[in-house]
Amino acid sequence: MAALIAVLPGDGIGPEVTAEAVRVLEAASERHGLQLEFREGLIGGAALDAGEPPLPVKTAQLCGGASAVLLGAVGGPKWSDPGAAYRPEQGLLDLRATLGVYANLRPVKPHPALLAASPLRPELLAGVDIMVVRELTGGIYFGRKTRSESVATDECRYTVEEIERIVRMAGQLARGRQRRIVSVDKANVLETSRLWRAVTAQVLAEEFPDVDLEHMLVDAAAMHLLSRPASFDVIVTENMFGDILTDEASMLAGSLGLLPSASLGEGGRGLYEPIHGSAPDIAGQGIANPCATLLSAALLLRHSLDCEPAAREIEAAVSAVLDEGVRTADLARGGTSVGTRAFGDAVLAKL
Repeated sequence: MAALIAVLPGDGIGPEVTAEAVRVLEAASERHGLQLEFREGLIGGAALDAGEPPLPVKTAQLCGGASAVLLGAVGGPKWSDPGAAYRPEQGLLDLRATLGVYANLRPVKPHPALLAASPLRPELLAGVDIMVVRELTGGIYFGRKTRSESVATDECRYTVEEIERIVRMAGQLARGRQRRIVSVDKANVLETSRLWRAVTAQVLAEEFPDVDLEHMLVDAAAMHLLSRPASFDVIVTENMFGDILTDEASMLAGSLGLLPSASLGEGGRGLYEPIHGSAPDIAGQGIANPCATLLSAALLLRHSLDCEPAAREIEAAVSAVLDEGVRTADLARGGTSVGTRAFGDAVLAKL
């Protein structure tokens, strides 16, 4: 029986980069005897344009029955009216809640051939290999919201159970790495962070005594990510802090177009997407960097389809193409660049 992969191209450059990921997944499935079926659905602004809510019922049903979900991007200035009843980003939040994916994994490992693309000095990037584990379904993004003419509120709320499960995920990942965790919070100000710190310390002490834990305030973490990034192994943090810190960490790699992500819950189903946005300024030009989406497809193979060899082959193919100097416009810095499709062709040639 074929594994169903729900493909949600979304907005902006989303359709362009997901098309390359599907091509690479098809090639990997042929090489490793996987049976994959791809079905597309609407989400975000594309859904709004079709007269649907940001997460249509049909899309939610498609994703609910899929083995994994591959997402492009959502949003853009076209749908940025603050008075609108719906915004595209709500579709992504609803999808995460529908799938129950509470742990967002974002690996950050600068490619040796691209160190010059980062604004940081190359010597600061030596040995950088970070796994950021971001809690995805709690916190201020999902808390109660109110707004009047004179005041607005966004509630930040976390339960012990929500913190325990994300910390366990981080502990399991740390055991396969350097066994070091930095838990990022704002415990000097926020009650939710004080709870986060206490629960994190308890879970790791009781269940992962072999993993070293360091607590760090989010402002200090933001500074150290740029001043000594190689000192981090696994970072675990709450929803909003993780959102901000991972975009900052993308500069270690040199471009938002390079970093993948996997959003996981209980069981094998996951949501896989690049960390970049819809980049409407370059949409439709065929110049978007597909690396992050291709590497997200590798994470899909690893975590949802349990096919580690295929995942490693895709990662190795992307790395080999970059080693050969093939660059999309965001990395070319004015030099010769290739388009989205040509980069996908180069990766397929390596496979």
